[in-house]
Amino acid sequence: MLILCADDYALTEGVSRAIGELAAARRLSATSVMVTTRHWPAASARLSAHRGHLALGLHLNLTLGAPLGGMPKLAPGGQFPGRNALLGRGLLGALWREEIRDEIARQLDAFEIAIGHPPDHIDGHEHTHVLPGIRSPLLDVIAGRYGTIKPLVRDPSDRWQAINARRLSRGKALVVSSLAGGLAQQAGRLAIPTNIGFSGFSAFDESIPYADELAAALIDPGPRHILMCHPGHPDAELATLDPIVQRRRMEYEALMRDGSLSDRIWRPSRAADGPPVDWLKAGEGA
Repeated sequence: MLILCADDYALTEGVSRAIGELAAARRLSATSVMVTTRHWPAASARLSAHRGHLALGLHLNLTLGAPLGGMPKLAPGGQFPGRNALLGRGLLGALWREEIRDEIARQLDAFEIAIGHPPDHIDGHEHTHVLPGIRSPLLDVIAGRYGTIKPLVRDPSDRWQAINARRLSRGKALVVSSLAGGLAQQAGRLAIPTNIGFSGFSAFDESIPYADELAAALIDPGPRHILMCHPGHPDAELATLDPIVQRRRMEYEALMRDGSLSDRIWRPSRAADGPPVDWLKAGEGA
């Protein structure tokens, strides 16, 4: 079961448009949404149109822009700290779990109000959802908020043998795998599903064709494997928010050219207003 997930929907208009075009062409399994940006929820209607064949998830954001509610300890000036500052606080045990829990709930509310359904999956911008002080509040919110069918939580770790075989961005993959250690077991104790296998780490080097990176990322996949990607149409706003600009175009173009993807990747099959993905059954027959 190969789940090809485009991160950062609603980051900018260009990113959202590219993901929508790939979804329409059946080149994606899923996308993860940033509900804290100015483009949400206006961009939600276009996304909902693909829900019958695209899993929709929350891309929990605690590092870019402003929170949806007051966070006087984490964001006293009204802006999230950057990734490195959040990482440092998480590793030092200096995050305030009640604040984190409340912001997670607000972002889930913003997703569900706009889409009209719970998310199929949840992951974190820059993988920060795996950090100490964030993962436990996240799992607690999921366990208390959802019933039998719970959203999948992305586990960005993988076996070191698989990471080594893929060669590209091994250092980054191993660091994130280390930070995510124990996440699947912790989620499992709460009956929260996770993926089994993860790839897509990149140095975002424009000299490396994305088709080559995609092929490497597919080496030795797990049985419920997530492959993340970051396609987009570059625009002026993107250049102010993110260092990955032209590389997003390269990913978009390579994915759009690959006609075999529609047959190789898993996609949900449901009515546009159907229930969330039941991950315990999603891979049956795949």
